[in-house]
Amino acid sequence: MKLTSFPLAVAIFVLMFGGIGFTTAMNWWQTESTKIPAKYSEGEAAGEFNPADIRGSYTFESIKDSFGIPLEDLRIAFRVPAGGNTAAFSVKSLETLYTDLPVEMGTGSVRLFTAFYKGLPYDLSANADTYLFPEAAEILKTKGSMTPDQAAFLPGHTLTADLQAPVDGGTANAATAQPAADSAAPVPTVHVAAAMTVTGQTTFQNLLDWGVKPDAIAALLGEPMPEPGMLMKDYFASKGLEFSSMKGKFQTEVDKLK
Repeated sequence: MKLTSFPLAVAIFVLMFGGIGFTTAMNWWQTESTKIPAKYSEGEAAGEFNPADIRGSYTFESIKDSFGIPLEDLRIAFRVPAGGNTAAFSVKSLETLYTDLPVEMGTGSVRLFTAFYKGLPYDLSANADTYLFPEAAEILKTKGSMTPDQAAFLPGHTLTADLQAPVDGGTANAATAQPAADSAAPVPTVHVAAAMTVTGQTTFQNLLDWGVKPDAIAALLGEPMPEPGMLMKDYFASKGLEFSSMKGKFQTEVDKLK
């Protein structure tokens, strides 16, 4: 049977919008990300949400919903200004909020905090350059369910209190603003450029100094290399990309030279 233009148009319309209606009824059709992390598939935590799957596009509210961490704990832990919409605060905003720290404070820090708060399995060996504020460490000590390994990892990955004041003028009290005597990571060990480790303070010039070729950098970026003195974190922020999700590619390139 040969269809004329009108019946054919009707058939296409029914197939298109009827299909959407059916998938919507079946809860298959979604117009936006659900912001739900993947779950552990094995081990004691099987079936629970995996903090390692938290993305920069997630909001504090989605973390609260998935992991049960109170919004106020998240706000204080990451020095988010009081009085704003904490629930709508996106994780990736941390990478642009803290640009003057000697280490990255971004998605990786949120993943670490969440895992330690819930005592969930987390690869510590892959997070040697991940740090938390003293306020976050205090919350984990008083409210978290850290494993012994996580508790031992925390002191060496807590920033000194004098690196940056709380951005809201001081939400934490004196007890939470000062880390314990053994919890402060000395500033010289925080700057890891000598160890050829890509951090929030790494510039493209650092990559060149370590021996990475300009062509290799351009290939990873997919475009010509920017001004060498530019922080990699700032470059990716200008492109709407998460530094934490991109730095691994460059670290792999650097590791080839070690």
